Amino acid sequence: MLRLTASSSGGTLDPQINYTSEYAQLFTVLYDGLLNFRKADDRTSDEVVPDLAETVPQPEDGGRTWRFTLRQGVRFSTGQEVTVADVAASIRRLFRVGSPTAGSFYGAIVGADACLRDPAHCTLSGGLEVDPATRAVVFHLSQPDAEFPQKLAFPHASILPAAMPDHDLGNVPAPTTGPYRFVSYDPDRGAVLERNPFFHVWSADAQPDGYADHIRYDFGLPDEAAVTAVENGQYDWMFDMKPLDRLGELGARHTRQVHLRSLYGFYYVPMNVNIPPFNNRMARQAVNRALDRRAMTILYGGAAVAGPLCTIVPPGIPGALDECAHTVGADPDHPAPSWRGADLEGARRLVAASGTAGQKVTVVVQNTAVEMSMGVWLRNMLQAIGYDASVKPLSHAVQLGYIQNTSNHVQISLSDWFADYPSASNFLDDLFGCENFHPGTDNSINIAGYCNKEAQAAMDAAKQETDPARAAELWAQAGRIITRDSPAAPAIRINYIDLVSSRLGNYFYTDLYHMIFSQVWVQ
Repeated sequence: MLRLTASSSGGTLDPQINYTSEYAQLFTVLYDGLLNFRKADDRTSDEVVPDLAETVPQPEDGGRTWRFTLRQGVRFSTGQEVTVADVAASIRRLFRVGSPTAGSFYGAIVGADACLRDPAHCTLSGGLEVDPATRAVVFHLSQPDAEFPQKLAFPHASILPAAMPDHDLGNVPAPTTGPYRFVSYDPDRGAVLERNPFFHVWSADAQPDGYADHIRYDFGLPDEAAVTAVENGQYDWMFDMKPLDRLGELGARHTRQVHLRSLYGFYYVPMNVNIPPFNNRMARQAVNRALDRRAMTILYGGAAVAGPLCTIVPPGIPGALDECAHTVGADPDHPAPSWRGADLEGARRLVAASGTAGQKVTVVVQNTAVEMSMGVWLRNMLQAIGYDASVKPLSHAVQLGYIQNTSNHVQISLSDWFADYPSASNFLDDLFGCENFHPGTDNSINIAGYCNKEAQAAMDAAKQETDPARAAELWAQAGRIITRDSPAAPAIRINYIDLVSSRLGNYFYTDLYHMIFSQVWVQ
């Protein structure tokens, strides 16, 4: 049995709604889409490969038509065969249940506009055709989308039985197609997974068979205790970040059990642009200028595992800006080549000029050791530039949904973000696209509630652009607009620190989903 632990559960079990890295890592060995990302322990894991579809098709009609053929003989964990009717129902269900990416990922499908306006009656008429006789699944897009295959490979596009209800499944697991299925689930205690008896390998690239016969995932162990438990062999892996005060110990005594890998991820500080004090752009720019990214790097674990980040798109992704607008001796019109340090005096002047000095501000963070320390530092920084600041810690299971919901009136928060796939769109459009702001719901990943028509036009053009160089220019253009408006303060880029037990073998890591549970074994 493979034994996993996390401080808390990761929210809903609905793979079309959940947007946490904790459960995306789980869903990738449970569910399948038409396409998937290659399960390979190298950079080819960024590549899209066929999964439930027989091939990755070439676009037709100038990028507006994508034609798939569904594989035969794939079954859900109930024994029911996967059909094109399940595919059609699953894609429509994205809109009916209000998936966080329904608009940003799948909004180009013909009929998606009507589905976004009236989810309950979504049909995607004219945008999705299926033919049971030939197993054909055809998407018609209103405009080209060069990243459509990557979006179909993301877990939100998992194929579920057509009979799934059009509401959040909550704590009820859906039938799976991957090598494992749920046996039990309790959000307060944990989950037990066992082999899916109807699984067979149809694509080793997309969904190889698993090694462990059972997987037990326990919730409730704090991060400090989890480190000790993995060191002692009581668990084989832990989800939570490793506390700063344990990193030296891990590096000195448990080198063979620690894996340090690159990550398409970062920490950032979203600010609500629709309520005081951060409905004032100068107040948001002040936070950007005052943010000591070196201090945040230290709090995360030091230069070996993190580094200052001044732009929304991390380095290495096309469209990333190689500049810093919010640092000492720079501004959006005269950016520096890199971050030079925090500018507290400049930030205080901006707060004073904004007329927001003295206002109460609450920073909402997760209650892990690392994020609490970052939150306390942010509170102190906000106090130093003129605000009456406090910290509100919440558990991992609820914090992300809480800070997304406008009904909670969150002014400022700390969050991490991992790319769904390596593209600037995953940072700019996902986090700041107008279509990703959904007031009054827990599924509004545009936490800042930001919408700039000029930036959106550049992003929309970039999404349609088939020339990579021109697309990168457009993403950079949108990035500069967003940087000036400062709906969030990028803080640090991060690497991934994995800790496993001494009995775990064949450690297997992909850029997007980290350790792949199906590909490791235990002795």
